[in-house]
Amino acid sequence: MLTFQEIIGHENIKEHFQRVIREQKVSHAYMLVGEAGMGKKSLADAFALTLLCEKGRMEPCMECHACKQVLAGSHPDLVYVTHEKPGSIGVDEIREQINDSVMVRPYSSSYKIYIVDEAEKMTSQAQNALLKTLEEPPSYVVILLLADSQESFLPTILSRCVQLKLKPLRDSVVRGYLTGNLGVAEGEADIYAAFARGNLGKAVQIASSEDFRNMYQEVLHLLKHIRDMDISELLDYIRKLKEDSVDIQEVLDFMLMWYRDVLLYKVTTDINLLIFKDEYGKFKEISDRSSYDGLKRILEAIDKAKVRLNANVNMELAMELMLLVMKEN
Repeated sequence: MLTFQEIIGHENIKEHFQRVIREQKVSHAYMLVGEAGMGKKSLADAFALTLLCEKGRMEPCMECHACKQVLAGSHPDLVYVTHEKPGSIGVDEIREQINDSVMVRPYSSSYKIYIVDEAEKMTSQAQNALLKTLEEPPSYVVILLLADSQESFLPTILSRCVQLKLKPLRDSVVRGYLTGNLGVAEGEADIYAAFARGNLGKAVQIASSEDFRNMYQEVLHLLKHIRDMDISELLDYIRKLKEDSVDIQEVLDFMLMWYRDVLLYKVTTDINLLIFKDEYGKFKEISDRSSYDGLKRILEAIDKAKVRLNANVNMELAMELMLLVMKEN
């Protein structure tokens, strides 16, 4: 569990939490919104840890009895709401874990804190049950809803929460963490940071993923040699992707990054602007033989493949059509 100081980025949210603690204006309900891996749980944990700390500072002391209980997962006034079904949080779970205990005063703290991860999975009935608590919460209650998006929430839930949206980190921040904390080589860190799009958790995950590294090497080989491959080799490649259960959307995202670098090099010839800096020689070769219109057709073909796959078009067909455009241009 991290303190505010140890969390990378999200300065506006950390400052908000520390300000309301300092001014003693803590709200009863917060909603932290951002895709998985961006740090919602770390921020919620740091806020809870700071609120429950016996020293009452802007950062938890990590030494008092309350801090040690939180770190050990045994603080009686901190409740993590759980759910059995992976796809939904039901009304009974909200009633049993929040509503039935919310009127019981804190055992050893000024606050009683409930953290609901994956809160977007609450059913409408569960949200309505929670709404009863949010409408008239006891003075000591703080509820933290962690969600990937706000789309599935009732307007009445949203209106009763302080909404805090996590923003992507700068690529340089993610890259610095990967190289400085995980020892990732700079060239690879550039690729992981760009691929993660500001999501530090995702960047850390792919940097340590053997599956991603294998996908990266295979797709890189294809992109560098597609002009010289015949149709049977392309079809074999598609079959291998299917057999290996590779995430095709990740493959397409990787291809988009590659061809945007090719286009960027063709326009600027500036190596420093590239994600794949080590491949500038290949980019020069491809940009010399590819027209702007050809590169545009390739990028459009990749986007079209993504749309087709989302519409459940046959994977082999969608990939074959895209690869043929890439080969021809």
